[in-house]
Amino acid sequence: MQTPENGRLWPPAPMIEPVRHPLRRRSLSVAAVERLTPHMIRITLSGPELADFASAAPDDHIKIFLPGADGAEVRRDYTPRHYNPQTATLVLDFVDHHGGPAAAWARAAQVGDRLDIGGPKGSRVISNTAARWLLVGDETALPAIGRRVEELPAHASATTVVAVPGAADEQHFATSATHHAHWVHRPMEQADQAQAILAALGQIAIEPGTFVWVGAEAHVARAVRRYLLEERYVPVQWVKASGYWVMGQADASVRDVEAMG
Repeated sequence: MQTPENGRLWPPAPMIEPVRHPLRRRSLSVAAVERLTPHMIRITLSGPELADFASAAPDDHIKIFLPGADGAEVRRDYTPRHYNPQTATLVLDFVDHHGGPAAAWARAAQVGDRLDIGGPKGSRVISNTAARWLLVGDETALPAIGRRVEELPAHASATTVVAVPGAADEQHFATSATHHAHWVHRPMEQADQAQAILAALGQIAIEPGTFVWVGAEAHVARAVRRYLLEERYVPVQWVKASGYWVMGQADASVRDVEAMG
């Protein structure tokens, strides 16, 4: 058992198992386009090349390949929101923001358009010994958070704290698990500021045995991780935090947020 500074006993942390997948590029067709919320576009892709697609963890990433402004190929990371092997369809959710080639492609996408993807080349699967979850993030992490909540079994519980621009950007997740959703509203221009998320976390109990997953702008993810470790005394083995993007930097992410300068 692990004993943080506040004396509460935590059970041994769940195992995180790396799983490798064959890496191949697939050419897919747009089967459906949906404006899910004011700042989220849902694209459903289909095609026979999805027949052996595999994604073992809700926070997996695939590469999408797009033409850039200069004609050169641009690559971006996206979470497989949902894959249905029976219908050979893959759902991707795109945050609609200005200046990004992927968002621009999603805004213009029509049924029949083509999109190439690659991966995921690997998954990091958290063992099912974790029955309680605290999932923290922003718009970019909603696909991973939503998929995690929806895939949890009935005996599990999840609390989500997600920052979005407004009430219209909130999403509902259909799940067998017990789910408590907390939404933080802030402008997208303030997506690199952690104060609102930290204030919401301050109102939430974190019981021993709660696995905490964080995905947000890198500075926010780092601040949340430090808060969890230093003020809430969550053992480091029970926290997984990633910087999904970096304010002001195109196509940037930070896997190890604590190593940031």
